[in-house]
Amino acid sequence: MTRHFLVAGAQRCGTTWLHELLAGHPEIAMARPARPEPKVFLREDPPGADAYRAEFFGHVDGESLLGEKSTSYLESPEAPDRVAATLGSPQIVVQLRDPVARAVSNWSFSRDHGVETRPLAEALRADMAGQQEWDRAASSVSPFAYVTRGRYVADLARWTERFDVHVQFLEELVDDTDRVVGDLFTWLGVDAGVRPDTGGGPVNASSTAEPLDRALEAELRDHYRDSDDALADLLGRELPWRTRKDT
Repeated sequence: MTRHFLVAGAQRCGTTWLHELLAGHPEIAMARPARPEPKVFLREDPPGADAYRAEFFGHVDGESLLGEKSTSYLESPEAPDRVAATLGSPQIVVQLRDPVARAVSNWSFSRDHGVETRPLAEALRADMAGQQEWDRAASSVSPFAYVTRGRYVADLARWTERFDVHVQFLEELVDDTDRVVGDLFTWLGVDAGVRPDTGGGPVNASSTAEPLDRALEAELRDHYRDSDDALADLLGRELPWRTRKDT
């Protein structure tokens, strides 16, 4: 029996590395092409299940678990309904990271791709001040939602209230890859003893670097405090970036 799962988010949280780990398991087939991400359920009229499998899983050769990584799904209000209408109740994987580190990585990614020209502090503060317009023909979601996108809990709750969701953290995947990968494979119902070789660490890192000044970091930590509190409550566990430092 063929089953489905989605890696629904979050952007700039190490999900390309996660995709490679998943694709390396012999019981799992990931959607192709992987880049650009399929983003099937961002479409107003996504295909039915048979058409979805025909479009993205024609390469399947006996794998029992079909997966798609499209990290824009997490923040889409419409995606959960569309997923349910097409796939029923697939398992949902969400990988998160320190929202401050994620914001800096998102800015770097936008700089690398030529859509951002402002210095780091200016760009982050502009996002904190309110939503900015972007070229919607070029991107399905804002490339400038550096700070906003790290307030994970409201987006995550849309998924946890209707799907079986596994949330893991990039920090823990880096620190204890074997345990985190084993836990994920167990949860997905595939052989938990498999350890795909993907080079041993995150991929698709941004190249642009600019330091985050301490005053702005403190401001961001305060900005995220209520969201992080609510996320910890939703998950019933502390967040790794808060156990590592005083935030």
